[in-house]
Parts: sequence; structure tokens; C-alpha cells
Amino acid sequence: MSHLILIRHGQSEWNLQKRFTGWVDVELTPQGKLEACKAGELIKNLKLNLNHFFCSYQKRAIETLSLILNTLRIKNDNVTKAWQLNERNYGSLTGLNKEEMKKTLGENKVHEFRRSWNIAPEPLNKNNPYHPLNIKAYKDIPKNMIPDTESLKDTYERVVPYYEKNILPLINENIIIAAHGNSIRTLCKYLFKIDDSKISRLEIPTGNPLVLNFENKKLVNAKYLDEERAKDLIVF
Repeated sequence: MSHLILIRHGQSEWNLQKRFTGWVDVELTPQGKLEACKAGELIKNLKLNLNHFFCSYQKRAIETLSLILNTLRIKNDNVTKAWQLNERNYGSLTGLNKEEMKKTLGENKVHEFRRSWNIAPEPLNKNNPYHPLNIKAYKDIPKNMIPDTESLKDTYERVVPYYEKNILPLINENIIIAAHGNSIRTLCKYLFKIDDSKISRLEIPTGNPLVLNFENKKLVNAKYLDEERAKDLIVF
């Protein structure tokens, strides 16, 4: 049996402030660092021989994975960073407070933007400092690949092809992917075959390892390691 461990980064500064983060590169909070270290301890208890490590280009995912590997006493010189695993780009909502936007746009509209399958916010102006074009971490990404806004469907269309090409061939070994709420939601949609209409129900907690078990490349089981902070997977 092989294992694929999906983990959303620990709580970030903008998670704490309830802001739409998207591709903005923000730090982990002290709580987020603790979540990552606890995740490392939970993974350590599995006593697995871990073979491959992936994360996004974003520092909150990079640091989460680094803290996990440090807890596991694994050198992180073989981590693969992929921008395709980045969080969904929230377009014109980027940087705004979610609670304030509920008052402005209505709770249903904000929920639609956050959880729907194919609805994207208005594009973010390219001159905005929060636009990925203006963030140093993404200077090596081809400009025509950098989005102004994304729906979950758009995010799926970059995450899943990357997974199929670069991670799926390794699935008979043990793998960790440290990414984000929406990039992990898209992977779960693909792996669990979740219907478009049901994906809105899937929520991914910060810093809680989701372990997927495979036999002969077939998914047979999945569970969160921290049961107290687990969310409904809809399946299993």
C-alpha cells in the first residue's frame, strides 16, 4: 500500500484576518507554525518511508512543508515546487475582508465566489500590487500563464494536469503535497470523483494531514490524521 498525504498550509496571517489571499505571498502565524509541527508529529507516527515532496510556489506552503520535514528529520533538498499547485487566484477580491464583503455583496454571493465550481470574481487589475505579475516569487512563470482571476474550475485545469503528469506516475510510493485550500479541493474532486454540484460542500482545514491510501494505484481509503479538526470528505 502507498500513501499520498495532502496538507493545506498552516494558518496564515491573512487566514487570521479573514482576507481573500489567493496568490499573495503571506507568512504563517505562530498558530500556523504550530499546526505544521503538529502535522509533522502525526505523520511521524505513521512510520512511513516518505519518497517525494511537492509544494506550491507560495511561502506559506513552503514553510509548512519545511516544518513538517524538520519534525520528521528529513532534509528538504529534494522538494519539488510547482506554481500549478498555487492557491486559486481570487481576482478583484484579493486582499479584501470576507466578512466585510458579505455585508457589501451579500452572504450568498460571497459563498458563491468561495465555493462554486465555475464562477470567478472580476479580474484583478494588472497594476494592483497584489497581482501575481507584481509579486517577485512568480517572476519565472511565463506571463501568459499567470491568471487575473480564477474559478475553482480554472484552478482544477492547472492542478490536475500537473498531478497527472508529475505525481500520478509516482503514486506507488509515499508522497506529500503541501498546498492550499482550493488546490487541494480540486485534487480531491478529481481523486474522489466529486460531482460539480457537490464540490461546494468540501472544506479543507489548515494544517491537518489528509492521508489517501492506494493499492495498485487505486484509491481505497482516506482520512484526516487529526480527527478533532477533520472536515467532511463527502465520500469514504
